[in-house]
Amino acid sequence: MTDNYTKIAHDNLNRLYNNLPKDLAKNLPGEQNGERFSFNAFGEKCLIEPEGISLGDKKHSPVLGILISLYALNASSDICILTPLKAFKEFPDSMPYTGAFVTHTENLLIPHVSKIKKAVQLITKTLNGEESPVGTGGDFSFIVYPLPKIALCYIFYEADDDFPASVTCLYSNNAKLFLPVDGLADVGEYCSKKILELIK
Repeated sequence: MTDNYTKIAHDNLNRLYNNLPKDLAKNLPGEQNGERFSFNAFGEKCLIEPEGISLGDKKHSPVLGILISLYALNASSDICILTPLKAFKEFPDSMPYTGAFVTHTENLLIPHVSKIKKAVQLITKTLNGEESPVGTGGDFSFIVYPLPKIALCYIFYEADDDFPASVTCLYSNNAKLFLPVDGLADVGEYCSKKILELIK
């Protein structure tokens, strides 16, 4: 499977570089040095070049290579429009991915709500985050940017005598402009995994 993922990412890169947009750096947005493009992704320095994609200095899932290559292919001059925030299930054609999204993006974090609360500052600093809009709800919440033009709003409810802890993840309003819906689901999953990595 890993080889298939790597091949998909390389195919995407070939498509990108065979017709390289002259304004790609501006649209990512990122820095350009010849055929190399760098920007922050999932809290680390990302480098796109014809030979491949690297993220930080550690080995990462090849799925991230696919996501980043798709993000580059979908880069446009549109800006991120944050609000009104959207639930994943509100995006067209999201139904086949909704169950996995809930399991791998939201429920994954439920056992760790108290640790996440203590690490909000670290999480938002690492993932280019900010405070969530007034009236977002929850016991606490924050916005993060796993990719420069895709924002996620995580809303947390702590456990009490009546209800267990819960987590909701919402997307910036026009996130669908920058990735297909299955890619958006994966962005949620890998952003949640990054949060877990940060709180260890």
